[in-house]
Amino acid sequence: MGKTHNSETGNWGEETAAHYLEAQKGFTIVHRNLRLGRSEVDILCMDDLTLVFVEVKVRKNSQFGHPESFVDGKKAGHLHRAADLYLEQTGFSGFIRFDVVAITGSPKSFEILHLPDFF
Repeated sequence: MGKTHNSETGNWGEETAAHYLEAQKGFTIVHRNLRLGRSEVDILCMDDLTLVFVEVKVRKNSQFGHPESFVDGKKAGHLHRAADLYLEQTGFSGFIRFDVVAITGSPKSFEILHLPDFF
């Protein structure tokens, strides 16, 4: 039961983050839940001419730390490998960036924090 709840929370968080990036930041979503090798990119989008790999982290509260504090070196490594694969497969040669969108709360009440160039 916990896995389903986590999956629902993750899906809500990714949907909320994608909407925020489009509506508030003017980004264009290219892919969601893009699997590249053993890694998954939550959101891949364009910020003007920059390709942005976005990791979304959701926590109900910050009792055990803010969501962004759960993005560690291992996760950064996965995203960098995913980016390498994507660039190799598509031939994209422009600027890239790695962002985090941290969401604290639930669908009824939440705070969202966009952290560009997180790593």
